[in-house]
Amino acid sequence: MRLLVAGGAGYVGSALIPRLLERGYMVDVVDLFWFGNNLPAETGLLNKDLFDVTVEDLKDYDQVIFLAGLSNDPMAEYSPNKNFVYNAAAPAYLAYTAKKAGVKRYVYASSCSVYGYTVNELYDETRPAASAYPYGISKLQGEQAVMNLMDDRFSVVALRKGTISGYSPRMRLDLIVNTMFRTAMQDGAITINNPSIWRPILAMEDAISAYIRVIEAHESISGIFNIASGNYTVGEVGDLVKAEIEQQLGVKVNLVIRHVQDFRNYKVSFEKAKNVLSFHAQHDVRTIVRQLVNEMDKFSDWNNPMYYNIQIFRELENGISNHALGKQVGAGQ
Repeated sequence: MRLLVAGGAGYVGSALIPRLLERGYMVDVVDLFWFGNNLPAETGLLNKDLFDVTVEDLKDYDQVIFLAGLSNDPMAEYSPNKNFVYNAAAPAYLAYTAKKAGVKRYVYASSCSVYGYTVNELYDETRPAASAYPYGISKLQGEQAVMNLMDDRFSVVALRKGTISGYSPRMRLDLIVNTMFRTAMQDGAITINNPSIWRPILAMEDAISAYIRVIEAHESISGIFNIASGNYTVGEVGDLVKAEIEQQLGVKVNLVIRHVQDFRNYKVSFEKAKNVLSFHAQHDVRTIVRQLVNEMDKFSDWNNPMYYNIQIFRELENGISNHALGKQVGAGQ
């Protein structure tokens, strides 16, 4: 099977693609490499804007996996216009082109952010998605567009992922568990802005498993799937990160608890993914921290801007005209 991963040089792709190669797949990546290239040497590379990808480019692929776009609320709120281009228009265009090229399956990296604010309810895929923030809105628009293309000959799967954390060769320190780990190690403290709000957390290892389960699912399977390792309050995440660091490294970590209002609050059911995809989460917050401890020597330059998506995006905007940046779509998250 031959796979094309759009945005495959980003945080998820850099961890996923080595596993796909191990399983014998031929994998090519189309990316603008904003965050460098940490991929195995045998990965095929295409440095190309997604809107320049043609039917001819895609005709030899069995599946296309979309991991590109702007990755979180800070980036979306910093540049709402590009957020809607990268997260809504780009996946729609690529899915449309893939279908015309005869690709059999299209996988879209969606997000549980589409749920917005829920009040102490466990949401499955049938519940309303009603985000009021640019990132959640754009991810939902991209999801709706690609799902509209689904038919008996074109499988479309959208994975609504929880907040991913854990180690990747293209490391990020701007995600909940990773951020808490970084501040604990750098400052000896974890700041929790609102301990009561809920978040679904997704370990990188479980995210990899979810993508593999989709890629290897029967060709008749399509649909939207929540993917998470578990649901936690942010306060509980902080407690678990603190406890694991103290146990693993023997260092004291302080907690700084604030009560800042947050309009994003959701917890999700991932029973559908278990029953349809055979996705079974194997990890939790404490195993994420153990992995970070084991790999820490590879990313302990805590202030390296490459570990923070918003910093690189700001540098790109400052270094490239708005017109030019607007035409460059396809960097991995």
